[in-house]
Amino acid sequence: MLIEAMTMREFEEGLKQTKSVIVPLGSVEEHGNHLPLGTDTIQAYEISARVGEKIGVFVCPPLYYGLCRSSSKHPGTLSIKGSTLRSLVVDLVEALYGQGLRVFLLFSGHAGGTHLAMILDAAEEMLDKFDDITLGVISYLDIADEAWAAELECEKDSHAGESETSLMTYLRPGWVKGTSPEEYPEFPKYILVRNKRSYWQGGVWGDPGKASADKGERLLRSAVDFLAGVVKKLEKFHEESLSDVVT
Repeated sequence: MLIEAMTMREFEEGLKQTKSVIVPLGSVEEHGNHLPLGTDTIQAYEISARVGEKIGVFVCPPLYYGLCRSSSKHPGTLSIKGSTLRSLVVDLVEALYGQGLRVFLLFSGHAGGTHLAMILDAAEEMLDKFDDITLGVISYLDIADEAWAAELECEKDSHAGESETSLMTYLRPGWVKGTSPEEYPEFPKYILVRNKRSYWQGGVWGDPGKASADKGERLLRSAVDFLAGVVKKLEKFHEESLSDVVT
């Protein structure tokens, strides 16, 4: 159930069926010379929308902006502050809670470590604030690790590589502009650098040359099945109280 497409009456009726919602989070970030800047958001939303249709849960409009640290100097990347992202997640969860939702899956198509840390921190605050909610956080790379291992040829596939290029070739074929060279960047260990692009010139992490639309369709199907399973797991989850654990 796509929230942005619903009337208030439809939303009210939907709450009689489910109290679960997927919140797709993304970024506006470079994805090599071949993929659009909105890749992370598009993929998170398209997967989420299909999960919503498959199991009948609410799906939020996507949050397009995220914290992009390693790619911040590449053309087109529009990064927001970690504090901004954290506040947005808190506000969204509070607003959804106020509308009656109780089971939340925060699904990020952008898998940057600092970005995910802000989402997790916001989720932990909400977990402490409301004692009747269930929260989960998952990223695109979690799906890749759990659901796509047998499908991908590239062992170090990540940003703008085999999986993302395959998905976008299937989802938005007219938006994919050829391919980009294979790349596996290395940043200095333990050192923060200002000129990040000098260590990651092409903006790719993996091999987009191994991508195909057929592979993208298969990846999409398995991602939907996997994410639907995570939502179902959240819905069934019952946490022991602290007193139960102590005694």
